[in-house]
Amino acid sequence: MPRRQPSRPRVMAQVAMVMNLDKCIGCHTCSVTCKQIWTNRSGTEYVWFNNVETRPGQGYPRGYEDQDKWKGGWHLKGGRLVPRTGGRARRLARLFANPELPSLDDYYQPWTYDYDNLTTAPLGEDLPTAPPRSLIDGRPTAVTWGPNWDDDLGGGPEHLAGDPVLAKMTEKVRLEYEQAFMFYLPRICEHCLNPSCVAVCPSGAMYKRVEDGIVLVDQDRCRGWRMCVSGCPYKKVYFNHRSGKAEKCTFCYPRIEAGEPTVCSETCVGRLRYLGVLLYDPDKVGEAAAVPDEKDLYEAQLGCFLDPDDPEVVRAAEESGIPHDWIEAARRSPVHALITRYKVALPLHPEYRTMPMVWYIPPLSPVVDALTATGHDGEEPANLFGAIDTLRIPVSYLAELFTAGDPEPVEAALCRLAAMRSHMRRNNLGEEQDPAIARAVGMDQETIEAMYRLLALAKYDERYVIPTGYAAGSGHDGPTDTCSLDVDGLPGMMPDGFPGADDFHAPPVPAPAGAGAGAGAGAGAGAGAGTGLAGRFNLLNWNGRGRPSGMFPRRAEEKQ
Repeated sequence: MPRRQPSRPRVMAQVAMVMNLDKCIGCHTCSVTCKQIWTNRSGTEYVWFNNVETRPGQGYPRGYEDQDKWKGGWHLKGGRLVPRTGGRARRLARLFANPELPSLDDYYQPWTYDYDNLTTAPLGEDLPTAPPRSLIDGRPTAVTWGPNWDDDLGGGPEHLAGDPVLAKMTEKVRLEYEQAFMFYLPRICEHCLNPSCVAVCPSGAMYKRVEDGIVLVDQDRCRGWRMCVSGCPYKKVYFNHRSGKAEKCTFCYPRIEAGEPTVCSETCVGRLRYLGVLLYDPDKVGEAAAVPDEKDLYEAQLGCFLDPDDPEVVRAAEESGIPHDWIEAARRSPVHALITRYKVALPLHPEYRTMPMVWYIPPLSPVVDALTATGHDGEEPANLFGAIDTLRIPVSYLAELFTAGDPEPVEAALCRLAAMRSHMRRNNLGEEQDPAIARAVGMDQETIEAMYRLLALAKYDERYVIPTGYAAGSGHDGPTDTCSLDVDGLPGMMPDGFPGADDFHAPPVPAPAGAGAGAGAGAGAGAGAGTGLAGRFNLLNWNGRGRPSGMFPRRAEEKQ
């Protein structure tokens, strides 16, 4: 009887991201460029597809990590994965009144300033001001919270005490400024392998693309039930109150299809983002997400990824219809190297069981500075390895973020980074190499130097290894000048928004005919009729060209 051949795994490809937190300087350039491209429209004033949080901190929306309150992600019930929002009957009962939905105050009340009060104020003894006005309804508002309100530990212990990750830690964390610790955490949609937002969408509008794993919202099918907002544990799905549709980070899919990096990656000042392809076995995802112990989720997800250098995996990928250039991209993928080969990148909150695909290299820098400040050699291997347990950023805090509270993978990643620093220091100073440094972290000298080249010296095309989403000569001309979220009037929207929308919303309006150059799309930003802001100009929406109508008071001759 012929020997039965073992079945090959079913293979799928996912475009994933890794961020090196040692390099993030908290400049928010990624947030601003993403905002300008994707959410610079009416109805998305409070929306940030990309935001940079200071940790510790409450995050955006405030306290989003508290799943006892928001019911995001999955949990095990009788050994089976069930959305935390509940089954279909429970979600149906909350279809029109969802108590687990963040309010606008949990995000923040977006505002502008009444500059007209400054520019048109009559002469007098009192100094005029520009009071804040809500961008939602145009009324006076009090500025009490924002997407980066606790940036750089702003607000001190009073705000930091609301960090849900700090609340999980058993040890006492001192928050006085002289003993404080902080680092920056950029966040986008995780484009998960097991997305709970897709599972809880009643209309089937949320979907995960087969070709690259990007999670998107079908604007035609979306009915605005907002269950996806509750279901996402990272709270990276938003509701456009102008259109009545859900929106989220698109992973800049028009750029990805053209082989270009996301805008947040392209404009990152610190060059901390890496993009590449990962091959994985979709049949293992459900089993990995359902492991009983949360601390096993990191290793379980690693077990889903496949080695693109394995001939069996390559054959299975070709049989699954994955193009050859995608397989080659997976071999050269910096994401694959950092996650599975060097094991220095970790997932954000794996305990949500969504199998996130945006991973992070934990920060090591403070330990070197702390050792140097005490008079020790901050680059000496013995000092570095010994100090990791006493990091100013507690390992237990990083473990609550990246490994469901298990400190071992975090310590292992930090030790590899410390070993790389020590090894390269000896190289740069011409000192004799010590092979024991690499062996202590389960690596060899060649591997450590390859990891250093990727983390410190990688060129543009080494940080972003993205195959195109279309073939030459296929009739596809690449991305067009605009895509469905660039402007108002998305597919499936009402041409003029909801009836009566202008009664409660102050949207930007086009400048009137005859206005100066640059007063076109995105330039005029006056409010709708009846809001008290008619004819005024929102400086945040100006494209920088010409003299838009409403920026300055009109001359007397212009009024006639």
